[in-house]
Amino acid sequence: MIFSKHSNAFRWIIIVASFAIVSLILLKTYEFFQHFKEEERTKMEVWSFAQKDLINSNNNTNLDLTLKILNSNSSTPVLEINKDGSIGSNLNIDESKLSDSLFVKKLISKFKNENEPIEVIFDGKLNSIIYYGNSPLLNKLKYYPLALFLIIFLFSAVIYFFYRSSKNAAQNKLWSGMAKETAHQIGTPLSSLIGWTEILKSEHVNPEYIFEIEKDVDRLKTITERFSKIGSLPTLERADIVKETIDSYDYLKTRSSKLIEFEIIVPKSEIHVNLNKQLYSWTIENLVKNAIDAMKGRGKLTIEISQLENQVMVSISDTGKGISKKDYKKIFDPGFTTKKRGWGLGLSLTKRIIENFHDGKIKVLQSEKDKGSTIQISLKRAH
Repeated sequence: MIFSKHSNAFRWIIIVASFAIVSLILLKTYEFFQHFKEEERTKMEVWSFAQKDLINSNNNTNLDLTLKILNSNSSTPVLEINKDGSIGSNLNIDESKLSDSLFVKKLISKFKNENEPIEVIFDGKLNSIIYYGNSPLLNKLKYYPLALFLIIFLFSAVIYFFYRSSKNAAQNKLWSGMAKETAHQIGTPLSSLIGWTEILKSEHVNPEYIFEIEKDVDRLKTITERFSKIGSLPTLERADIVKETIDSYDYLKTRSSKLIEFEIIVPKSEIHVNLNKQLYSWTIENLVKNAIDAMKGRGKLTIEISQLENQVMVSISDTGKGISKKDYKKIFDPGFTTKKRGWGLGLSLTKRIIENFHDGKIKVLQSEKDKGSTIQISLKRAH
């Protein structure tokens, strides 16, 4: 309870603490890098003195210590350039490449960028210049902060996606609870309506009125079942998609504006797919209502079923305002809507029903500005 109450403050404390720790690590890494670089500089200066001592020596001088110092460098690349521009000694460099003047020029430029050259003075005159680069260990250390940043980035990404998935799971749980509560609330007046329908029958009311009322009561039952299924995995059963589509079409046609011209094109034979009938009818209803909104209540709406060997396609076409090509995928995102009113949940719910529950596909097949759109559902046939 305390954590949930102060979760935002805790989150910021963790973010600030993480930033402080990372900054401290980077600072200490930089300090270590500079310290290590200074140590290498000192070693190279000692090496240059040894080089000077070797030049100044005669045959009788004991050079054991000098040679030991000169040979102690086993990692730092060194290139000595004599005062006449010729190459003197070199260490930890591929000698076969030193005959290439362009390579030597680039190498000197690289070494100068990495470290300040050391001049070897003999008898008050410049004898040679020692260029040296960073050792392999120093180069690896140089990239350590980048590796650290990459690790932090990946770690942050994992935390973000975990937080986002947790938030989405909580939202889904909330929506599922609201949907189930809505279904429960609808159930009470629905039971009363069924009772009143039976009373009307006993009062010898016009059977046509009773028939229409019963159709709406059945529709309310379907809506209740739809809401009750949200948040749980729906059961699929082998069903004739042609019949289910016609049933949804007939219901929507009788309850839509007379200014809408309805057309349905379906095969005469049955086509079986694995369906949840209530959720499929909800899908058709959402797509038809969306098409009617796009036509502003006036135009032609066509539902067509076609089939391939293993697929069945249900297309809903309208003569509305059309969909911009850049919005073909966006229209299925939760919250996306081009209407002044509405939450933008209809098409996202439709996509979830088709793709998540029925393992199918839904897409904008084609659309043209002010001429209309076609949205197509693809489902696998049940053999």
